[in-house]
Amino acid sequence: MADFIDTQGFRANVGIVLIRDSGEVVLCSRSDGRGWQFPQGGVQRNESPEDAMFRELHEEVGLGPDDVEVVAGTRQWLRYRLPRRYVRHRSRPLCIGQKQRWFLLRMVADEDRVRFDVTPKPEFDGWRWVDYWTPVREVIYFKRLVYARALRELAGTAFPGGPPPHPDWWSDDLFRSPAVSRARRATGGERRAATREPEGATE
Repeated sequence: MADFIDTQGFRANVGIVLIRDSGEVVLCSRSDGRGWQFPQGGVQRNESPEDAMFRELHEEVGLGPDDVEVVAGTRQWLRYRLPRRYVRHRSRPLCIGQKQRWFLLRMVADEDRVRFDVTPKPEFDGWRWVDYWTPVREVIYFKRLVYARALRELAGTAFPGGPPPHPDWWSDDLFRSPAVSRARRATGGERRAATREPEGATE
């Protein structure tokens, strides 16, 4: 079944934040060598976001419903656009970005339950526990804003006493494309949206 792309060109997607009692979250290493990210995947036609989440949870990290506890989910779709060079302009329907529902899951199974050989072409080849905000810095630049929005929304449930403070490296520059950040440093911020990547999205 094909993933669902809406009339605006946004591919429906789910993102998964696996957390443990200490507040650390699972970050996975992409098997194609393109860095680290949370488990995620497309929502198929006639599939609910919840069903897609459990399917992707199994396909990407080998876990089932009995291995996790569903703690929270984002209330609305969080959208982001793909940078122009990642858009496959000849594909139909055209996909210009993602709209994502994010789920916070508490890991209740032993860590040895995590596996990447469920599908013939695994998405990931490794994983590690990291501090709650770390994925915002480590994910590819055009996904940082949506990661920050998802983690901010889920933090209220993940940490009833208040979320961990933002680390020292947290700044607005994290959410700009590399070209824009370089231009702002070079010109004192005088160059504006002409060089800015579209706000939003992921692959």
